Amino acid sequence: MTEVEVVQLLVSPAHRMSGRPSDGVSPGPSDERVTRVEVRSELGLVGDRYYARPAHRNAAVTIMAAENLPADADLRHTRRNILLRGVDIDAYVGATISLDCGTGPVVFAVKRPARPCAWMDVTIGPGAQRALRGRGGVRCSPLSDGVLTLGPATFRVVAGAGADAPS
Repeated sequence: MTEVEVVQLLVSPAHRMSGRPSDGVSPGPSDERVTRVEVRSELGLVGDRYYARPAHRNAAVTIMAAENLPADADLRHTRRNILLRGVDIDAYVGATISLDCGTGPVVFAVKRPARPCAWMDVTIGPGAQRALRGRGGVRCSPLSDGVLTLGPATFRVVAGAGADAPS
C-alpha cells in the first residue's frame, strides 16, 4: 500500500475539446472540478460525459500523476478525471488497482495509456504533447462502486505486476 493524495477530481458533462485545437475550447462550466465523485462499476463517474457510454466502458475513467504536470496546469487542461500525487500511475498499465479515500476501496482495471493529444499544446502550452508522451496518465474501467474525495488516500495494486501481498 502507498499513501497518496487525490489532488483534483474532474467530472465533465460536456465534451469541450472537440474539433481542431486551433479553434479553442468550447464554452462550458467555468470549473468542472469537484470535491467528491461517485464511481459506478463498469459505468464510470456519475455525471461525466463518458458515464454509461458503451464505446467508453473500458476507458471511462482517466487517472494522471500530478508530478507530470507543470505547477500551473490542472485537470481542465488534460481532460483527465483523477489527479494523484505520490504514485507513478503510468507504470501500472495492465494492473488492477484500488484507491481508498476513507470510504472504502474503489477498484479500477488499468487498461491502457491515455496518450496526450494536440489539445495539450493549446491548453497547457507549446510542447506539452511531446513532453507528456509516456506520462499522460492511464485509461481505466471501474470494477466496483464507491466514492472518491479530495485529500489523502491509500493506493494499492490488487493484481498485476507489483501487486501487494494480501494483508
